[in-house]
Amino acid sequence: MLALRVPPAVVSLIRHLHPRLKGKIRRGLYAIVEDAADGKALREELAGLRSYRIGKFRIVYREASGGVVEIVAIGPRRSIYEETLRLIKRK
Repeated sequence: MLALRVPPAVVSLIRHLHPRLKGKIRRGLYAIVEDAADGKALREELAGLRSYRIGKFRIVYREASGGVVEIVAIGPRRSIYEETLRLIKRK
């Protein structure tokens, strides 16, 4: 089983979601911790990241060293990949 690292901004986002969606995302996070290869590998500028689908939402994450899964972003499919790219370029 892997450890999970969630940035404060993502924790705040999850905290303000609808309870039903929050539960689905929580189950998705547990699934990612159990098997980080569950998500789809992303390509091109987002290579090295994976995306886990929850309805119209996506959890974008990466496997960091030391058995840690780092959540990069969570959001609706229509904008999450562009937002993730902006986050990565900023860092």
